[in-house]
Amino acid sequence: MRWLVRFGYDGEGFAGWARQPGRRTVEGVVRDGVARHRLVRDLDEAGIEVASRTDAGVSARRNALVLRSDLPASSLLRALNGLAPDIYFGAARPVSEGFRVRQALWREYRYLLLGSPASNRRLGAIANRLPREVDTRTFGRGIRAEGPAFREIDLLRVRTGADGAWLQVRARSFVWGMIRKLVAGMTECAEGRRSLDELQDAASGRRPLTLPLAPADSLVLWEVRYPGRWTYRTSWRSRHQRAYLAEAKRHASVRRRISGLLVEDRT
Repeated sequence: MRWLVRFGYDGEGFAGWARQPGRRTVEGVVRDGVARHRLVRDLDEAGIEVASRTDAGVSARRNALVLRSDLPASSLLRALNGLAPDIYFGAARPVSEGFRVRQALWREYRYLLLGSPASNRRLGAIANRLPREVDTRTFGRGIRAEGPAFREIDLLRVRTGADGAWLQVRARSFVWGMIRKLVAGMTECAEGRRSLDELQDAASGRRPLTLPLAPADSLVLWEVRYPGRWTYRTSWRSRHQRAYLAEAKRHASVRRRISGLLVEDRT
């Protein structure tokens, strides 16, 4: 059976999704774990692919991957939740061989804003005035293009809730570093180091800017959406997962809030 599996992780302990020699990554832990616990017949034939490849330090509330396994969904989810204390598997559904995990309807990221309420209001006003197509020469990394290279954004706003203020960004897909560049540019504008006109010109491709990357540890891949419904769900957490989450909640504000999101993914 080929399964689509929804999962999340605390990015603090990972050098990103993709395998790297000598470094702990989400992909490396997942592949080593499913092979070690024999959750798949053959690792190469398992066909593990992921919806979004996050950078070092970036967390995920609801990412998604595909793999082939003979295990039923309930057993597979329980076994996957035993792989690592900081990776959490919440739902699964069968998919066809033609299903492509990268072709999601949309992806949503949220960035935890740690400024004052007044600063967050300024960021919200800036978000409302940016165009919904942005030039990735400014808002991206490694984009080599002679002219503007636009990427469409479906939703860009500051959302305030019980767990704080978040910049909410939704699009069908993103380029490398896009959210963190957006946050950095908006923050510079809110703090008076750049004008709104400069930021709008850069987004519209009229005058590219060089922007830094906002810190990764406040960024969360919030959700990856596909057509259809999840068939199997679980709220079960291993003893090691529960201990990790309890410890994370005693740490700094960023980790406490993000670990709370991982517990929250039970629907």
